[in-house]
Amino acid sequence: MTESCAILVTGGAGYIGSHACRALQAAGYQPVVYDNLTTGHKSFVSEPLVVGDLLDRAVLARTFAQYKIQAVMHFAAASLVGESMIEPEKYYVNNVGGTLSLLGTMREAGCTRLVFSSTGAVYGHADSQALPETYPCAPINTYGATKWMIERMLADYREAYGFGAFCLRYFNASGADAGGGIGELRDNETHLIPRAMMTLQGYLSDFAVFGDDYDTPDGTAIRDYIHVTDLAAAHVAALKPLMHGHRGGAFNLGTGKGFSVREILKAIAVEAGREVPHVIKPRRVGDPTYLVADPSAAREVLKFSPKHSDLATITGTAWAWHQKVHPKKAVQAALD
Repeated sequence: MTESCAILVTGGAGYIGSHACRALQAAGYQPVVYDNLTTGHKSFVSEPLVVGDLLDRAVLARTFAQYKIQAVMHFAAASLVGESMIEPEKYYVNNVGGTLSLLGTMREAGCTRLVFSSTGAVYGHADSQALPETYPCAPINTYGATKWMIERMLADYREAYGFGAFCLRYFNASGADAGGGIGELRDNETHLIPRAMMTLQGYLSDFAVFGDDYDTPDGTAIRDYIHVTDLAAAHVAALKPLMHGHRGGAFNLGTGKGFSVREILKAIAVEAGREVPHVIKPRRVGDPTYLVADPSAAREVLKFSPKHSDLATITGTAWAWHQKVHPKKAVQAALD
């Protein structure tokens, strides 16, 4: 199997998927993006783009046939924790139903290699230790539940249909492309780092820290942040053994080190040169206190270790991206 084969990237016009496409190209593969552009951005795509929904089996089947797809990277999903708790049907239809449609089309096309974008949210509540893959999965929000359901589906597909499938459980994706070409850009931004930076730029006036009464040193929730460029590299690292017959498995992608919300805001303040104004609000339903990965299995099996996930690089690349995307308000905010 040569590295010039075509790889379908579902959700390839999104934040993480678009970075994965760049990593695939650099490794000699041909990414083919499949995205309905609901949240993705056409401007992020330089590869062949098929605009379609995962539930549309006819368009999927034509795509597999036209490009002779040899493997799939599956990023397409609804991914907002808070929204998943109030609109669970959307998440089950889109995430679980969409994946079933994709898997059925893959079987029909004779393609049985998949790298799946899973999440640390499958673990649910956790203690203060870095979580290994053997930690019991008990998601506490609908988003995490759909991802865990898909992992269970893939385990069955391995046994019944001979699929090779890696489930990459990553924690908090963050940062932006070092060249400034792509980064986090959403109509409804919910993530901590981009919301804080948009607040500094004058785009948001309602930035809040949700909960300062967690059982942590400073009272705010702790998360493991991994740079999006590292995530992309990990997906390529998982693809290579699949092409040589590996059956896959579940692996954490993280750094093994957690940062609190307050620590993240301090790092952003250092980068931007000013404090992030905020208010304290109650905890959100579905948010665990502590979520940090034990990344040793990915290091041993996939030979993957993050290279860009120090906090300075994460905040530096993110701030550069946000100033590029929102230059006028960034300048105005700096003058105010």
